[in-house]
Amino acid sequence: MGKKKVSKDKFREQYLNNKLKLKTYQKVGIVFLIVVLSGFAGWVWEFLLAEFEGGFQHLYIKGGNLLPWMNIYAYGALIIMFVSHKLKKYPWAVFVASALACGLLELFAGWIVYTVGNGTRYWDYSTGVWSFGNINGFVCPASVICFGFGALALIYWLLPFCVRLSIKMSKRAFLTLAITLFVVVMVDDVTNLTLKNLGLPTAHNFYQSLGWVYK
Repeated sequence: MGKKKVSKDKFREQYLNNKLKLKTYQKVGIVFLIVVLSGFAGWVWEFLLAEFEGGFQHLYIKGGNLLPWMNIYAYGALIIMFVSHKLKKYPWAVFVASALACGLLELFAGWIVYTVGNGTRYWDYSTGVWSFGNINGFVCPASVICFGFGALALIYWLLPFCVRLSIKMSKRAFLTLAITLFVVVMVDDVTNLTLKNLGLPTAHNFYQSLGWVYK
């Protein structure tokens, strides 16, 4: 028998009140899809920012992978889901809780990379339009606000989209889609990290050979 259809209004009511009855495979697949899609959305955001700041003069490389995907945005999305899954009825609470959580993630992640990497920075908010109120260049009010709005997009658009996919698709099709995409980005991420640690050419080198600019 086919899956029981749920109206949009009924789905929204159940989603906001945490009353959806999802199976384990659906929950796992949803997490995999969120990791992939949020990492991709983060890459697009960073790419557009780099283009805007650079005056659209070059193609800019963002992140460390061959694929258009950034892991810190995937981690941030998982944190957002964890801190706000019971707050979905209150957008303002989702915004505040997620902004604070992601701001702390950015602060500590930046500090750890800087400390372990002997001064290495993957981002720096101490100059330009992001500089106001920054903490050692690791985090700033503007970035925290952006995370808050990003959380609203995740909780009220991307996550429901993934949940509905898990309901509408067959178990095999849904798991095949989610696992395949997740494995592909994980292999890319681990491969480039390994190559970097070994001092071998990475995705950066490939894109730079094509004329892209690392920023």
